[in-house]
Amino acid sequence: MELEKLQKIIAEVMNVDADEITTDMTFVDDIGADSLDVYQIIMGIEEEFDIEIPTEEAEKIVSVGDAVEAIRNAVN
Repeated sequence: MELEKLQKIIAEVMNVDADEITTDMTFVDDIGADSLDVYQIIMGIEEEFDIEIPTEEAEKIVSVGDAVEAIRNAVN
């Protein structure tokens, strides 16, 4: 469930097909995000899941899988 919502957020920010986004993809190398894109994705995550990801935690998010893990940790 987290992954599907995350895929939609990434697809919206990056203008890519949500179905092509996998957990092992990195935001910068595989999806082509710059630091502003990553920031927008994290803001979208916080809004969608009604959570707050601390800055130091956000800096560790480099892949889609990292983002899913951060969401799960914040929700639980």
